[in-house]
Amino acid sequence: MDLWVITREAVLDAIAECDRVGRERFLEEYGFDPARRYFLYYEGFYYDSKAIVGVAHRQVTGRALTADQFSGGRQTVGRLLERLGFEVVIDGAASPRQRLIGLLGTLRAAGTAGGPARHQPITLLWALGRAARHRPRLVSWRDAHPELRDLMRQYGQPSSRPTPEFPVLALAHTDIWELQGFTGTIPRAHGNPAPWLDEQNPYCGLASWVYELVASDESVREEAVASLGGRFFDGSVPGALLAAVGLRQVERAVAAASRVSGPLEVYRRLCSTVEAAEARGDHDRTSRSVREQPVRSSTAVRAVLVRSGGHCENPLCAGQPDDVDKDGEPILEVDHVQDRGKWGRDHPIQMIALCPNCHAVKTRGRTREQVRVLLLSEARARHIAWTADA
Repeated sequence: MDLWVITREAVLDAIAECDRVGRERFLEEYGFDPARRYFLYYEGFYYDSKAIVGVAHRQVTGRALTADQFSGGRQTVGRLLERLGFEVVIDGAASPRQRLIGLLGTLRAAGTAGGPARHQPITLLWALGRAARHRPRLVSWRDAHPELRDLMRQYGQPSSRPTPEFPVLALAHTDIWELQGFTGTIPRAHGNPAPWLDEQNPYCGLASWVYELVASDESVREEAVASLGGRFFDGSVPGALLAAVGLRQVERAVAAASRVSGPLEVYRRLCSTVEAAEARGDHDRTSRSVREQPVRSSTAVRAVLVRSGGHCENPLCAGQPDDVDKDGEPILEVDHVQDRGKWGRDHPIQMIALCPNCHAVKTRGRTREQVRVLLLSEARARHIAWTADA
């Protein structure tokens, strides 16, 4: 079987289909078993490499390959995907928790007279505090700069200058951190990169998968803080620094709430209900009022609201209203990023909770098309983070 006719574009189309219908449905529809050893790693997520290649074949030839028509080993699927510029991971994917702690353990910091520089850990602790308090994931450089500079001045190594531009750019070259809203290439963290940041004013913050992981799981947050403390702060992060970034007081509140609510378990149960309804074909039904339109799942809406924790999920939200509705609930709209009226999937993986301002931008704003792309990626990353085994 000739796999070499498959193109990079065909593989990307297969990845998009897998995202759209979900992994289980994708594998079941095309008759593939879950991957055991070889995974395609793309934009922070893992895919079943053999299934993706089999479906990609259809994009080129009009016919998908079945699992028994080709080998999924290193010499076939692995070589093809690498030739097309994709990364193939062997022996399975680490859990999100393992991946995060592993990445924190590989951070490279300059040496100072007092020990390793603390610019990167301080920047990450600041971002962890934002996640713990469900503050917007991404912050403009102009807003982040003075906060980080003050923290570095107070808690950095005595011989280090407070220069937030270096950790913000250094972390952007890892899978932990993200920059959005700039043109050109991200400069390296040396020399004088501050003018680039001042001119571009990009948004910066934790990658979406990291944000969701640490925002939703206190134990992961504690492990991340302990890892940073052990490497950069002589054993543990100072309590005053934890308080300054909003972590100490939040830890107690989240611990008490988690014993009662269990939002991760609720979200996963609701998603399972949604997917069972999809398998029955319920989401292909229509309702008729003035016109015929696809039904919308109230279970999927509830799942998204649980995931949001009462906060707007737009990572660039400029400010959610403080007011609540008549029932005392946050004022949020649950929106299908890919319009349900046009048969977009009725599933939390492509649904997002938005405050009235962000909902208006997404539906009527001048930048709505760019916002839709960002929100689709955000919803997908949040869903995967909430349903992955930590």
